[in-house]
Amino acid sequence: MPPILEVNNLVKRYRTVTAVDGISFAIPRGICFGLLGPNGAGKTTALEVIEGIIPPTEGEILFNGTPKTEAFQQEIGIQFQHTSLLNFMTVRETLLIFQRLYQAPESIERLAEICNLGEILDKMNDRISGGQAQRLMLALALVNRPKLLFLDEPSAGLDPQARRYLWDIIRGIKNEGRTIVLTTHFMDEAEYLCDEIAIMDHGRVISRGAPAELVNRYCAGVTISLPRASVRTPLAELPFSHREVNGRLEITTDRVDAGLAQLLALKVDLAEMTVHSPNLEDVFLHLTGRKLRE
Repeated sequence: MPPILEVNNLVKRYRTVTAVDGISFAIPRGICFGLLGPNGAGKTTALEVIEGIIPPTEGEILFNGTPKTEAFQQEIGIQFQHTSLLNFMTVRETLLIFQRLYQAPESIERLAEICNLGEILDKMNDRISGGQAQRLMLALALVNRPKLLFLDEPSAGLDPQARRYLWDIIRGIKNEGRTIVLTTHFMDEAEYLCDEIAIMDHGRVISRGAPAELVNRYCAGVTISLPRASVRTPLAELPFSHREVNGRLEITTDRVDAGLAQLLALKVDLAEMTVHSPNLEDVFLHLTGRKLRE
């Protein structure tokens, strides 16, 4: 079977600004695909073009191996980052309204089960918590039983407990065989949920792969951090690469056990040591830079 979604040489220009500059990727069925990038990278514009909210300037988007048709909007689900709910309606009434937009919608009972809304179905929309509201938004994106689901910053603004709870719901949705396209600024969220990731910057896809694969490709080694005063050996004699940052010495080694053995042999005090293994955030910063872009 063809990939559920293919994007070929997609371009979006606004007069003199090229927001999306010829990106291409294919998304297999049944995975969570992450589209990551700093502010202004073009990921939101790319997503809006793919979803059919705004037209492309150039390029091709295939759904189930063929060009999109008008039926595409009936076959996908979208959870936007910001959606306003009517305060004078209940959660149940909101779901009922959205059901009427589709020919064969999911039942209220099933949506409540998937997104754990049973206890709040009869609450007014302005009386539910932020985490409950995000679960309602997710349920609205599932009303039409989509096989392809777009989630834009699904856990933005949630506390750590509510985020983790939402992640488990999203994983459960993927395990039902649905395909998810996710955008997020939380690298731990992408690492937890995504099977494959594309990182965008300046309108282009600059790298792509599974989270662990990207970490191995760009950020090999482990960092051991110590107070500078703990190391009395002249730095030039240290047997590994290092740098000083804010009064601490950051040492990079391929193997943490060998590195610690060498430090112990040099009689380095390890009492205030920390060890950092590379993760997706390190990859992101390596590829896009550490300077904040608004």
